[in-house]
Amino acid sequence: MTWSDVLLIAGGLLGGFFSGTVGIGGGVLFVPTLTVGFRLSQAVAQGTSLLAIVPTAIVGGLTHLREGNVQVRPALWMGGGGLVGAIVGALVAVEVPGPLLARVWGAFLVLFALRLGYQAFQPTRRPG
Repeated sequence: MTWSDVLLIAGGLLGGFFSGTVGIGGGVLFVPTLTVGFRLSQAVAQGTSLLAIVPTAIVGGLTHLREGNVQVRPALWMGGGGLVGAIVGALVAVEVPGPLLARVWGAFLVLFALRLGYQAFQPTRRPG
């Protein structure tokens, strides 16, 4: 086992932890780790991340299902849409130049972070 393997395992643990606790997709951590830390191309990092997320998503989803934290019908609809979107997105991603793909991904992360940061400082509404 090399230090790279240890770092990849640590990144997986961190991504899995945040995926299970706050619901972020592991790719938010996996892709930057692979592109910046391991110098992989954007397309290879995205593909690797997507495959690595499968067991994380299954275990996290089953755990939340067992705890009663899942609305199954919306999850199935979102999953079906996500399946189609993933196929189309992967076919597009392999045709887009790496630097452009990295810029689009970076812009997405920045906008996502701004939105989450804004929500974090809003007063919490109580149901009812």
